[in-house]
Amino acid sequence: MKGLSSVVAVFSFLLLTGCAVGPNYKRPQVAVPGQWTAAPARGTSTKPLETDEWWASFQDSELNSLIERAVRRNLDLKLALERVVEARAARGIARSGYFPSVGANASATRLRGGISQGVIRAVPSSADPNARPSLISPFETNSFQGNLSASWELDVFGGTRRGVQAATADVAAAEENRHDVLVILLGDVGRVYAQLRGFQRRLEIANKNIQTQQDTLDLTTARAKAGLATELDVSRAAAQLESTKAVVPTLISGIDVSIHRLSVLLGEEPGALRGELEKTGPIPPAGPDVEVGLPSDLLKRRPDIRRAEAQLAAATARIGEAKADLFPRFVLTGTAGRQATQLHDLTLGVGNFFSAGPGISLPLFTGGRIRSNIAVQTSRQRSALISYQSAILNSLEEVQDALVNYSQEQERRDRLNEAVQHSQLAVDLATEQYRAGLVDFLSVLEAQRELYANEDQLVQSQTSVTTNLVGLYRALGGGWSVGGAVSMNKPTP
Repeated sequence: MKGLSSVVAVFSFLLLTGCAVGPNYKRPQVAVPGQWTAAPARGTSTKPLETDEWWASFQDSELNSLIERAVRRNLDLKLALERVVEARAARGIARSGYFPSVGANASATRLRGGISQGVIRAVPSSADPNARPSLISPFETNSFQGNLSASWELDVFGGTRRGVQAATADVAAAEENRHDVLVILLGDVGRVYAQLRGFQRRLEIANKNIQTQQDTLDLTTARAKAGLATELDVSRAAAQLESTKAVVPTLISGIDVSIHRLSVLLGEEPGALRGELEKTGPIPPAGPDVEVGLPSDLLKRRPDIRRAEAQLAAATARIGEAKADLFPRFVLTGTAGRQATQLHDLTLGVGNFFSAGPGISLPLFTGGRIRSNIAVQTSRQRSALISYQSAILNSLEEVQDALVNYSQEQERRDRLNEAVQHSQLAVDLATEQYRAGLVDFLSVLEAQRELYANEDQLVQSQTSVTTNLVGLYRALGGGWSVGGAVSMNKPTP
């Protein structure tokens, strides 16, 4: 027993003083500009983002309701949550390498042996008891056995530790992937909702202009019959009316498609929200200045960047896990049990047996498998580093593009708003002058056409301002923390 104690002491010392081979993860240094390179965008400030619930700034109760239900029901988000559960379970598998494995075994066997089995019974001659055995007969007996066995691989060179580090980083990557799915989901809900309201508003404007142009056609037809207008004027009025009517099917299609998309984002069949959303509502207006912070804040706020960093950490740990295969493996094994020929004899006694001792295995020749695996993991680590750097550059590009689009679209909206006011005045003046005989009917039709075109473009611009603002929030990584309301332990029903 003293020898066994000494062996255990030596192996314990190796375990405590062992080192984890392979590189330790350090966050790579990536150059990030101190300020946004684009000119200060209208409607933004460089203050840090204080609230993550960006949709609240639109003050639209319907949008708030859609966001809340999407977080609870969206299938892509549920799928991402299952990936987190899977990664946590995989980490549990990796952690099991820290502990001994213990097993139990029981058997009941009937044995019959002969010469070839090495179990014989010699029967002496009845005439001469001292004579050599003249008969060999089979020997039969029972064998009942029960035992416990245990083995424990000592993590001397850190292969298990590196595996657990990689699995832990995989969990972090899965969680950040879920956050990224949430950011994308909320951005899609806000964008599609704004587009829906834009289509509805454009349909209202089209119907209003259709009614105005119908009245103009009726008036022109009556004037033509009275000899005050020509058939050319009637044809022009009819052509403009039909041209405006031709826009309606496209707008209705846009409304239907938007409702279908919102329904699916909420985890329902495409037409489920028709009764709720078919009533026209206002386009969500842009709120106060958006707090965009500094470029360096993206490293903490964007889930896709944090996911790429976690994947880099996992790839780094797997290099060490692969390198550990180059070194010896130290295993402590032990077995203890009881064997008897009768079941009732399976008690403590001379039939007890045990064995215990260390084992060492060393890879001498593997055909290059281990070193090839190290090369594979090293290449994957370099790829993960490139992906991390790419994620940062792409995020900077997305934010700067969103800042430019949001700022410039506000300018366009304001100009179109001025154009609508001037177009309305032109329609009023052209109508009055036509009735007074100062201009021809073409001037009236042209003024009406320009008014409708400018009104339609204004609504499109108002929609773009809102969707660009949603895109800016999405590029900044806003909205992912709302997922804390969703259980991370099990999928949301």
